[in-house]
Amino acid sequence: MSTMADSSVSGIIKALSDLENDLDNLNTKVADMKKQVSKKTQSEIDNLVEKTRVMATEEAEKVINSSKDKAKKESEKINQDSEAKLAEIQNKIDSNFDEAIEHVVSTVLKV
Repeated sequence: MSTMADSSVSGIIKALSDLENDLDNLNTKVADMKKQVSKKTQSEIDNLVEKTRVMATEEAEKVINSSKDKAKKESEKINQDSEAKLAEIQNKIDSNFDEAIEHVVSTVLKV
């Protein structure tokens, strides 16, 4: 009977030893899986950061181009307005030039 008990104990010890080995293997596999998941996650983060950067750059370019167009239109309008005012002033000078000359001549001759 003692031999049978020793055999059962040996079987149990072997089974526990095999179970311990299986657990060690599983722990190793889990650690490897964690590393793979971590690498994949970092890769996805890097891809998303790059995509976000590209999208932000494109959006910024759109905003800049829109602002340039608006500033150019405003500049052209200001230029047109200033040319119109300059023409108006030139017309006033031209229309009052003879009168101004007469005034200057009469003022000089009175002295």
